[in-house]
Amino acid sequence: MEACFLCPRKCGADRSIQHGLCGAEALPLVAKIMLHQWEEPFISGTRGSGTVFFSGCNLGCVFCQNHTIRDGGIGDVYDADALAAAYLALQQQGAHNINLVTAAPYVTDVVQSLRLAKAQGLTIPIVYNSSGYECAEAIRSLEGLVDIYLPDWKYVSPLLSKKFSNAADYAEVASAAISEMHRQVGDLVLDEDGLATRGLVIRHLILPGCADDSRKVLDEIVNRLPAATHVSLMSQYTPQVYTTEFPLNRRITQREYDRVISYALSVGLHNILIQERDSAQSLYTPQFTKPIKI
Repeated sequence: MEACFLCPRKCGADRSIQHGLCGAEALPLVAKIMLHQWEEPFISGTRGSGTVFFSGCNLGCVFCQNHTIRDGGIGDVYDADALAAAYLALQQQGAHNINLVTAAPYVTDVVQSLRLAKAQGLTIPIVYNSSGYECAEAIRSLEGLVDIYLPDWKYVSPLLSKKFSNAADYAEVASAAISEMHRQVGDLVLDEDGLATRGLVIRHLILPGCADDSRKVLDEIVNRLPAATHVSLMSQYTPQVYTTEFPLNRRITQREYDRVISYALSVGLHNILIQERDSAQSLYTPQFTKPIKI
């Protein structure tokens, strides 16, 4: 890759000789592969979501729970063949789906790996788990390969997105990317066991002191997508090593969470996922070490 323009940063890095702004190298770096039990119930099911955590991210949020792999450098190199083999092994272990977490820096390799795996017998749904900060063109390259899109919609405010994620253009970029995701897969579809088979689910992490912006995010969802859109309102914000200053130095309050839930219902969103506040614990965050290739 002589010059990388895969993501909205468009840094132009030659990743064969240097890292991109996302921390990514030429080939995918995988930090962990696991059966993940702590996604939304229709993703994790009873046996777990077959999750591949990629190392590196183009946002660098100060509150990132996965900050140990956010900047890249942790994990093993997987080419497309190795990724395909990992997906098939997870399917063999009983995973309900394949869950690709923060794969944006490696989308061309992911496309190739999914085609290889599907040709070799991969049949379970593919989940693309995203920060939302993606080029719509890159998302288009995944059409027909991804069944379920699970993006964040973090902010509307450019001030907040600049301050906390160094991306003043986050809202504009995420809106276009999520619209493309919905065009491809539509609203969420569940099977007879209540497991997701296809569709879009938007995650929104409510930040302390930022409930007003959360309501604006919900307004944008209502204005751009059907009222049937599934929205996972996340209360799990937990202060991290880079969030020692107010207001990010505390958990959200029950009142803040209730206000956002009430607003979502008042604007007509009726597929709302509500999270228990005891989810704001570090035990739900995977520990990242070098993965064992499977």
